[in-house]
Amino acid sequence: MVHKASHHFDLLNWWIDSDPEEVSAFGALEFYGKNNSFRSTNCRPCPHKQECKFYKDITKDKRLMALYADNEKYDGYLRDGCVWREDIDIFDKMAVQIKYANKVQVSYSLTAYSPYEGYRIAFNGTKGRLDAWIKENQPWEEEAVDEIWVTNIFGKREIIKMSNAEAGHGGGDVRLRKQVFTPGDDPYRQSAGSRDGAMSALIGIAARNSIDSGKMIKIADLTSLKPQAKKV
Repeated sequence: MVHKASHHFDLLNWWIDSDPEEVSAFGALEFYGKNNSFRSTNCRPCPHKQECKFYKDITKDKRLMALYADNEKYDGYLRDGCVWREDIDIFDKMAVQIKYANKVQVSYSLTAYSPYEGYRIAFNGTKGRLDAWIKENQPWEEEAVDEIWVTNIFGKREIIKMSNAEAGHGGGDVRLRKQVFTPGDDPYRQSAGSRDGAMSALIGIAARNSIDSGKMIKIADLTSLKPQAKKV
């Protein structure tokens, strides 16, 4: 809810142009961790290589070996760590409700064992609906294309297709480096500050607290930052 979902929450905060105010959530660990009959510490020494569908042989990738395996002696991090370890306690299915200070309501769902990566998002308004399907790592498709659907309230629809073949998070990595090292104009207010980072992480923190307590969590109870109806 914090490590990965904060990227989604950061986008939501930017799109909605307001701060989160209240959060409630549900979560469960239904697939990974102890929900399997066998396990190991990591893939390389695993005795279940033939039967585990998640087995990955990183010894075939020189970059991964140089970047991770060669440095395990320093940090202990296993790039091919077993997804079935019994000490895993991070939820793999989550549902979050967010109310923003400007009264926008959000329903968010994350499944960590989906067969493909990416996300779908829909904005419902009084004049129609905007849908976007951002696809990542879907090798069965011959052409990497993201889609945006614009549908007015009476059903007329425009479908916009965009190539996402650019490497590095759909070309985002290159743009981010350019923005950091050669900053220029920012007409769409895409640059994020420390407050933006804090607010995206606070949604995840509030969601986890809500799951653990069974209660609605107010962002104002977690920080001295007061939610703003419109970001400044």
